[in-house]
Amino acid sequence: MTETTHPLSILMILGASLCGATGSFLYKTGASAGGNTPAAYLTNPRLLGGVACYTAVMVLFVAAFRKGGALTVLYPVYATTFIFAAVISLAAFGTPIRPVNLAGMTLLLFGIYLMGKTS
Repeated sequence: MTETTHPLSILMILGASLCGATGSFLYKTGASAGGNTPAAYLTNPRLLGGVACYTAVMVLFVAAFRKGGALTVLYPVYATTFIFAAVISLAAFGTPIRPVNLAGMTLLLFGIYLMGKTS
């Protein structure tokens, strides 16, 4: 049985991917701010923003699967988180995206395409 993946589900997973990359950025920047106690972590706005981002990831995943879509199609799309993270890192920290990174991103996108074709 072949399950049809709704295009809106793919967009929701892409949104989740962007939220996941943003959450990682917030965790990284929040980790260097504030104290090292549990109370400091619970009151750190960046860390709380990261938690909110990962909550949004979960909500978007559930919504996408309810809308309709094969796990083998939707979950690989979430791998674009790595691409979004690289772009955020470039913008925020000046971390270069080298040709080898671009090659990896291209292979990742090609892999996502192939996973979608086999489902």
